[in-house]
Amino acid sequence: MRYENFLDKCVEHKHALIFAAGIATAIVGKKVLESKAVKDAATQGMAGVMAVRKDAEETFQDMRENAEEIVIDAHENDKKEIYVEAKE
Repeated sequence: MRYENFLDKCVEHKHALIFAAGIATAIVGKKVLESKAVKDAATQGMAGVMAVRKDAEETFQDMRENAEEIVIDAHENDKKEIYVEAKE
């Protein structure tokens, strides 16, 4: 069979070829997703994301505590200034 005849046959049956390619992709995809290497990579990726999340939470908690301290200090300074002005 010549190459042009083969392409003509493929074009005639393109829906069947697409269906077969979909089944082949599903089978190969299932094998890949069930492999130990993919599971290990996914586990390591999730562990990395969780570590980054924990670090971010700690950083934001520190920022929140620092901001609260700044607000408390600012209120104390305002009270001192009001008290000094009232005395004069």
